Amino acid sequence: MKISIRKGAAEDLPVVLGVLDSAVVWLNGKGITAQWGTESFSGRPAAVEQVRRTMSEGDPWIAEIDGVAAGTMTLTPHPGRHVPPVDEPEVYVRLLATDTRFHGHGVGAALLAHAEEETRRQGVSLLRVDCFAGSEGRLVAYYESRGFTRTETFAVDGWEGQVLERRV
Repeated sequence: MKISIRKGAAEDLPVVLGVLDSAVVWLNGKGITAQWGTESFSGRPAAVEQVRRTMSEGDPWIAEIDGVAAGTMTLTPHPGRHVPPVDEPEVYVRLLATDTRFHGHGVGAALLAHAEEETRRQGVSLLRVDCFAGSEGRLVAYYESRGFTRTETFAVDGWEGQVLERRV
């Protein structure tokens, strides 16, 4: 399976929401409900608005396999509101998710490699991401396996997060 990555746009909001909704189903199927909850993104107006706003603040990217959306991420020049910015230019990975149908096919790795390329292309040397720190730290370990190192932690209403960074 060949993964292609294309730049997204505002009209890709339903595509991004579809991938995120699929990820919620996958997580819940694994018994992980604390990461993104149990309700779909598209079924929660506040979540839809948050995704739309994040996409408008940066560059959404869509990974496709055989023309089907397999994953997504949005790269912004700053983190979300719960993570303090740094005192240098950065590219921040947000809304990274893989569609359930394509887990285990390297979609996340391809999107992160693309994020590194985009960071370099912009002349920036710092790539950061944050993730859910629960579930025995499996997501944190995934990012570490992709070359990221832990920096600070944060919490939002009991939701534990981990910020990671990578120099590119």
